[in-house]
Amino acid sequence: MTGLLPEGFHDRLPPAADAAARVEARVLGVAHGYGYEQVDPPLAEFAEALASRLKAGGMRDAVRFVDPASQQTLAIRPDITAQVGRIAATRMAHHPRPVRLSYAGPVLKLRASQLRPERAMRQIGCELIGLDSVAAASEIVRVAVEALGQAGVEGVAIDFTLPDLIDTLAGESLPPAKLADLRERLDGKDAGGVAAIAPDYLPLIEAAGPFDAAMARLRGIEALQSRLDGLAQVAASLPDGVALTLDPTERHGFEYQSWLGFSIFARGVREEIGRGGTYVIVHEDGREEPAVGFSLYADPILDAGIGAGDRRRLFLPFGTDPARGADLRREGWVTVAALEAADTPRAQLCSHVLGRAGPQPV
Repeated sequence: MTGLLPEGFHDRLPPAADAAARVEARVLGVAHGYGYEQVDPPLAEFAEALASRLKAGGMRDAVRFVDPASQQTLAIRPDITAQVGRIAATRMAHHPRPVRLSYAGPVLKLRASQLRPERAMRQIGCELIGLDSVAAASEIVRVAVEALGQAGVEGVAIDFTLPDLIDTLAGESLPPAKLADLRERLDGKDAGGVAAIAPDYLPLIEAAGPFDAAMARLRGIEALQSRLDGLAQVAASLPDGVALTLDPTERHGFEYQSWLGFSIFARGVREEIGRGGTYVIVHEDGREEPAVGFSLYADPILDAGIGAGDRRRLFLPFGTDPARGADLRREGWVTVAALEAADTPRAQLCSHVLGRAGPQPV
């Protein structure tokens, strides 16, 4: 037994696992304060049902196996958002709208990318189901920013996108094949390719960048005014200090979002730490319901050392009265009691030791 794990899996040891629990608790605590009640979907469910709710191609990321009890194919979730949508459309379909739900749990992917080599991750998020209005989107982005602040994340930056912008502008003026090619060229910021297909869309490439400057460039497109007004209201609702950018044609990872999408970044973290936006939930009768939400991934936050805090542990010498330890824990101390006379603060990784005058630094 070597202790090796499969590629893309890792153990999270103390104190990092404690930090992960704190980050999760603080994010969910902020969500609870806004009225988002927690749901806890199962790790696996019927593959066919999960596939119907995952975004296009999402099942490529799902680990599947045959359930020995039902002999049906099950899938381990690669994303929790689809499960929350299922709950809202079935078990909670009777609930007054909008319904606010939060969640946290592990997800597993069949394969990893070069940028994100982990296959097993913790996903935390909130979904507001029943509305995708400006007010609903503003609340979701505010909750995400506030939750990250409570978790110790500094220098939060939001990169907005308008996922269905090209479809809205094109209407029926471009055939489907040419429209798909245009989307791809815009995604790749290929000015020459865009010019060859539809030169009128070149300003969209130039509009990517700092939020105010990008918005000013887009204001010249008459068909976008109401949408830009909504986006401006969402941005204005955020607290000072949040860096804002806009990339109006970014669609990678936002294929199932509707009018608004956003990625979340933070100072000191190399990759995005979350994303969200507006989307549609499909009910069993075919009815579509608007929704907006965000998902955070704790791993890049923790890997950057955010949320670790101080490892403040108080050593209780052998024979300390248990009642004294209880008093200290009520005061906020983490106590580690010696279980034999030879035990030491250093052996128990303690920062303080209980002396006659009270807790003392080691």
